[in-house]
Amino acid sequence: MIPIKSSMKVLLAGGSGLIGTALGRALAGAGHPTRRLVRRPPSAAGEFQWDPAGRRMDPAALVGIDAVVNLSGENIGAGRWTAARCDRIFRSRVDATRTLVDAIQQAKARPSVFVCASATGYYGDRGDEILTEKSALGQGFLPGVCLAWETHAGGAAAAGVRTALLRFGVVVAREGGALARMIPVFRLGLGGRLGSGCQWMPWIGSDDVVRAIMHVLAGPRCEGPYNVTSPRPVTNAEFTRALASALGRRARLPVPVWALRLALGRMADEALLASTRATPDRLSREGFVFKHPAIENAISHALQRRAV
Repeated sequence: MIPIKSSMKVLLAGGSGLIGTALGRALAGAGHPTRRLVRRPPSAAGEFQWDPAGRRMDPAALVGIDAVVNLSGENIGAGRWTAARCDRIFRSRVDATRTLVDAIQQAKARPSVFVCASATGYYGDRGDEILTEKSALGQGFLPGVCLAWETHAGGAAAAGVRTALLRFGVVVAREGGALARMIPVFRLGLGGRLGSGCQWMPWIGSDDVVRAIMHVLAGPRCEGPYNVTSPRPVTNAEFTRALASALGRRARLPVPVWALRLALGRMADEALLASTRATPDRLSREGFVFKHPAIENAISHALQRRAV
């Protein structure tokens, strides 16, 4: 991990989510002043209002800022992908990114770096193929969302701002995300693999995801796409066995494909059954050392943390 050598003033969009909350704490703990964009009227120091859907943002938010981190986007796993929900997933990412890039382009003094979230969904369902940042775009709804997301983020690079695109895998954290939804089910002994369980799951420990963002913020040559995933991707069956073992249970109740498709429709095939064997080639080549590269250690660490 490249250390941030001096105080960096950071503007966070999406700072109340799982990654944003953890990143905000880490930045504050390291002495880096942080501002947050909020949709409601500001109620605390360091908050600035914005309306991404309306393409509006308080320009004062960028004054004196060194870095902008965009983590905004509606949760893709919060419900069935109806046409309206797919539109919200797409628009929440594109509108937020366009609003930030417009503000950066119009700022009198631009930040030195723009870090924008993306996802390993960029690659789509690719079976056992090992996927690096050089791998081609996949097919489907999620690859299309990621392409639009990253393309609009490129407007900051066109304006001369160093721009990094972070393709996140599944974040292993007790505080939220997939793991938090799985824990109650597995505690009851009702957990199991999804379908065959052979599909690859790119994942990243909660501590490592924050450290990877800090690495990219600090590195003057860190730009373009990064797979923010563990160097040891696992299959869904391996993930479920590791979680069951950590909870002292057995993963004995697989969920059949037909049931997933009946309950979730299109989302089942693209978000739960798709196989994406993404690896962090660039982070590894840059010497980034993962604290929790193995899924067993990452889950144990997450379970030991107090949920917030």
